[in-house]
Amino acid sequence: MYIIPPPQDIQERKGYCVLPYTGQIVIKPSCSHEIYEAAQFLCSYIADYTGFAYEIKCGSSQGTFILEINDSLGAEHYSLDIENGHITITGGDKQGLRYGIQTIRQMLMQQGAVLPCLHIEDFPAMLNRGYFHDVSRGRVPTLSWLKSLADTLACYKMNQLQLYVEHSFLFSGLSEVTRDDTPLVAEEIMELDDYCSKRGIELIPALASFGHLYKVLSTKSFHHLCELSDVQQQPFSFQDRMAHHTIDISNEESFSLIKRLILEMMPLFKSKKFNICADETFDLGKGKNKERWEKEGTAGLYMEFIGKLCDFIASEGHIPMLWGDIMLAFPELLKQLPEETICLNWGYNKDQTEESTRIYANVGAKQYVCPGVGGWNQLINLHEAPYQNITKMCGYGMKYGAIGMFNTDWGDYGHINHPPFSIPGLIYGAWASWNRKVPSYEEMNRQISLVEYQDASQQLLLVTGELCEQSSFTWDDVVRFKELHDANTDEEEYRTFILMKADRLTTADTKKITIEACKRSLSECIAAMDSETRGRVKPYLLAADGLEILNEIGEILFLSFNGKQLSKKAWRLAKELETWYYQYRLLWYEVSKESELYRISEVIFWYADYLRELQ
Repeated sequence: MYIIPPPQDIQERKGYCVLPYTGQIVIKPSCSHEIYEAAQFLCSYIADYTGFAYEIKCGSSQGTFILEINDSLGAEHYSLDIENGHITITGGDKQGLRYGIQTIRQMLMQQGAVLPCLHIEDFPAMLNRGYFHDVSRGRVPTLSWLKSLADTLACYKMNQLQLYVEHSFLFSGLSEVTRDDTPLVAEEIMELDDYCSKRGIELIPALASFGHLYKVLSTKSFHHLCELSDVQQQPFSFQDRMAHHTIDISNEESFSLIKRLILEMMPLFKSKKFNICADETFDLGKGKNKERWEKEGTAGLYMEFIGKLCDFIASEGHIPMLWGDIMLAFPELLKQLPEETICLNWGYNKDQTEESTRIYANVGAKQYVCPGVGGWNQLINLHEAPYQNITKMCGYGMKYGAIGMFNTDWGDYGHINHPPFSIPGLIYGAWASWNRKVPSYEEMNRQISLVEYQDASQQLLLVTGELCEQSSFTWDDVVRFKELHDANTDEEEYRTFILMKADRLTTADTKKITIEACKRSLSECIAAMDSETRGRVKPYLLAADGLEILNEIGEILFLSFNGKQLSKKAWRLAKELETWYYQYRLLWYEVSKESELYRISEVIFWYADYLRELQ
């Protein structure tokens, strides 16, 4: 039996507790009436995993399950005693009690109605453990998917969630910004906030307020607020959207606009935190503020604008949060911001060092360490690299006294990956931020395969971990080649782009053998999985087909630039790509609104047409 994240201390005892088919959950007088909600969740878990119907009572009587609060245990601490005949869950607070119930949930999932006798003492290594989900640059998830994400976070004892918004909320007065999108609306945010709150998750607003304002600053209504001029005249580009569109800090209208958007979002959330983001302000001082930049430098310009924003957030009784990439060059200036400001220190490398965490700790910053789940520009999220990144960053956070961890899931270049593919990385973060003891990559994946996917063979994530490494013509390559071609650059430039990747693009046949073997292994896992989780294999099989097709397209491009005649093969591949995309689109709608699917369509159809034009 596995518990994820594993408890800090677990003592096994002799015997088993056999749950009766009818029983009682007793809420002790030490608990507030709010604990009734937690008891309802326990009641539903018992029904889900045993089929038994239990009733909830309050008082001093005995029951099969006993829920109580003992504030001497401390915040988020719980103890669990399973004895022959009854189970006692004691929380240091309501949140600790919730976590004890989630541990029981995982045990019921694996053991059914016969639970081993044991004693657990458990508490998190880091008090703030969150997930940061991009809902702007490609996908706007459905409310039902976001609720299922909250359920997953609760299961693995995560307590914060942020949804990254650039333009994907229906702000009043921004009709030009959202007219071609399917944004989240106020009622959805409030419903999700309530849903999260009942599960012990703090839903925190996150709004791009400085850089990454492509859709806002590309409109006729607001283009005059961009640092660079004439941006609205430029054709759309995935790369350009990531690289530009910083707001003009010298225009008072800029601050007024961002302030208005913050005030519209802020009341929708119970949280008293607000993330203004303010990352990757690449264009700052390169356009309208160039003269100021030459005198004041990046630090002067940057701190002026975020200082105003953070002071405003604090004046509204909220705690400002912002990404720490820009201030890493002048960390001592953090002291100019409100004392409660939280710096989100991100780094996504497999071999990430502790340098940035140490720097922020040395200036006394309140910081979260922010690794990533490795899904951006991947049909299938990477596994091993995020495992290394996440476990290292959490370790650095604990070493240097970080107050939290945010595990990031970005949607660069259209958010091509299926959002549930991020769940393994999500669980890596839940594990590494709760318990300092982290097992090997292989062992963690075996345990996740069983607990999350109900795969008795414990092989699922070991297979997908191998599968995700089989991309030779990545989505990043796909987008960059197309955009080089569309930009009317000299043919030699995009030809060189392909030819320089010869070592990768000529491996399609070899990788196809591995992909086919992985597909077979995935299909074999189905027999070992619970009936309710078997459907989670199909998206991986679809993505595997996508990997094969894109790899072959890359190889064809390479061969065509070397003078090979490939028209028959190219026509066949164009049809396969279009057929595959039809199934991909159906999968998209299972978890996402329409959002920017049309941008992915444009890329796919462009390649199909390009292939048919090859001689």
